[in-house]
Amino acid sequence: MANEIGQVQGEQSAFELTEEAKAAVQERILKQVAAELQLAPGKVRTTVGLLDEGNTIPFIARYRKEMTGELDENELRAIEERLNYLRNLEDRKLEVLRLIHEQGKLTDELRQSIEQSAKLQEVEDLYRPYRQKRKTRASVAKERGLEPLADWIMAQHRKGDLQAEAAKYVKPDKEVATAQDAIQGAMDIIAENIADDAKIRTWIRRYTHDNGQLETLAKDDKQESVYEMYYDYKEPVRKLPPHRILAINRGEREEVLKVSLTVAPDKIHDFIGRQILRGDSPVRETLAATIEDSYKRLIAPSIEREVRGALTEKGEEQAIQIFAENLRNLLLQPPIKGKVVLGVDPAYRTGCKLAVVDDTGKMLKIAVTYPTPPNNKIAEAKAVIKQMIDAYGVELIVIGNGTASRETEQFIAELIREVNHKGLQYIIVSEAGASVYSASKLAQTEFPDLDVAERSAISIARRMQDPLAELVKIDPKSIGVGQYQHDVSQKRLEESLGAVVESAVNHVGVDLNTASPSLLSYVAGVNGTIAKNIVAYREENGKFTDRKQLLKVPRLGAKAYEQCVGFLRIPGGGNPLDNTPIHPESYTVVDKLFKELRVELAALGSSDLKDRLDSLGPAELAANLGVGVPTLRDILDSLQRPGRDPREELPPPIFRTDVLKIEDLTAGMELQGTVRNVIDFGAFVDIGVKNDGLVHISQLSDSYVKHPTNVVSVGDTVTVWVLGVDLNKGRVSLTMKKPRA
Repeated sequence: MANEIGQVQGEQSAFELTEEAKAAVQERILKQVAAELQLAPGKVRTTVGLLDEGNTIPFIARYRKEMTGELDENELRAIEERLNYLRNLEDRKLEVLRLIHEQGKLTDELRQSIEQSAKLQEVEDLYRPYRQKRKTRASVAKERGLEPLADWIMAQHRKGDLQAEAAKYVKPDKEVATAQDAIQGAMDIIAENIADDAKIRTWIRRYTHDNGQLETLAKDDKQESVYEMYYDYKEPVRKLPPHRILAINRGEREEVLKVSLTVAPDKIHDFIGRQILRGDSPVRETLAATIEDSYKRLIAPSIEREVRGALTEKGEEQAIQIFAENLRNLLLQPPIKGKVVLGVDPAYRTGCKLAVVDDTGKMLKIAVTYPTPPNNKIAEAKAVIKQMIDAYGVELIVIGNGTASRETEQFIAELIREVNHKGLQYIIVSEAGASVYSASKLAQTEFPDLDVAERSAISIARRMQDPLAELVKIDPKSIGVGQYQHDVSQKRLEESLGAVVESAVNHVGVDLNTASPSLLSYVAGVNGTIAKNIVAYREENGKFTDRKQLLKVPRLGAKAYEQCVGFLRIPGGGNPLDNTPIHPESYTVVDKLFKELRVELAALGSSDLKDRLDSLGPAELAANLGVGVPTLRDILDSLQRPGRDPREELPPPIFRTDVLKIEDLTAGMELQGTVRNVIDFGAFVDIGVKNDGLVHISQLSDSYVKHPTNVVSVGDTVTVWVLGVDLNKGRVSLTMKKPRA
């Protein structure tokens, strides 16, 4: 930006870049993003151009591979994030330069320092001395005319008498009654100037991070809490793991812990002294005292807030990343198709709500039974459920994992033994967010005649049939597959999780004729209004038979059509390609390909066509068809497996027919389980007992594990062995290390 800001004309347009200067800044940003992410500048430049044209990440990742060099979604999102940060940084630099210029204090040296800043923190440090402050001791001293005395002290003359110089500023009418009052005021001004010095703040911030310790104490060490390990705790700031940062923050917020950041001040005083003190002078001791005051009163509290803020940001980013990864794996769990499902929302006093849904998710029957305490109407409940099983051919019972879930599981296991229904099984699923959905306007619209709990039972049943379609109806923050999700920046969390849901939905694709507005709203290029318009058009005109009909949907213009159409499927439509991920812009390529192969489109899905497509070499064929190799590779894959759901390639969940009690567990017992949650220090695995067992990070593998997500994912089926059982606390410790014989 050096010389770039200089390319302005007139006072009115000062600090507004010319088009040429804007282009230079843009080019510099592109090069910086490419260098930081270690990507080819050409790929970054093309990606930024596509983003600036309004293209979505899923669309670019899937349908613009030749242009980006096959960058994946993660790389594209990283480019977008850094691009936004650096553009905001440049905007802030211009704003700060303008504000300082208006004060008449912008020097060439300061301008250069601001222009060369690589981080927002650096810009704010440089702007700090010029920012409008609330009333401070220094501002009061300046009002009393003591700034010249502060300048005299900072000049550090070899000769002179401080008391005599200070006496010149004694003004009883301005509350400077004595020479000492004048000296104190001057010291306050110097202390604030030291505290505002960008170089000093940068060094102290880094030194505090590298050498400081976070210390925690209990406000009441007799109080029992989950924070007892932090009642008298110390750890170097630089070594604090993200989950511990957030745990300490929560303990402090709940007023259980007192938290402080400590660092030995001697080296800090020495560093500031080297920047301020110059040889022997009559004011050396005064300045040394001012340095200590500046650090203790102004710098240390401010730097502590900044360092702890940076720690919190680090903890939040890790928590959000874990939540996002867990959520994606949960959303992409394989759907259980072709089964009639009985959903059970368990409870004690209010009874278990039951909902039978057919293999399409349509609600068939609703009921309430009371098999759990305090009612214990077991025989009556069995009769109701047996009748539902027989009447509707129920093949799978899905139980929510909330209150009374394990008592309900025991009851269902007994019922399955009595029914002796071939193939009847049960599974326990997380019901996190089910109550949120049940009380939502969406649920009220979908089931206006049902109460909240009955809607919840339907949601629980549908979670097994199509996890993605059902879970997108719920605020991602309520799904509960992370750590400390309520302690992080909710705006940042919402952005991250929204991107994850969008990615998952577009990865799988959406049936245009059955998708809910909630599901459609996550399709690339489709917002909430367009999603509702699609459903309204479908209800008014009947099922879509051709993707081109989307252009008739109100407010769905050409750009939105381009972005979304490849992710929307029409099974059984007029054109078989409409049920594939192939974009309509590539239909002509398919026509050329089929002419070369001398086959009709009707052959799509046949084993003969699959074999012929499998034998083709994309590299040789692409040139003849006038298409890029990556796009042709995707087209061939889609033609070989039309209508494919990528989730179906994953292993199915574990279904059960009998219950396992914690009392049944013994050390060394081998079990199959499902990973329910992955966190920084391990993974929680459902092995069929009341509480999920914990596999600590040290027990995930025989080799070193940097993070649990490198080994396991939510939804994984894993083999575990019991390490230990705490019956009093209901805790089970597990290992994934196979015991030696």
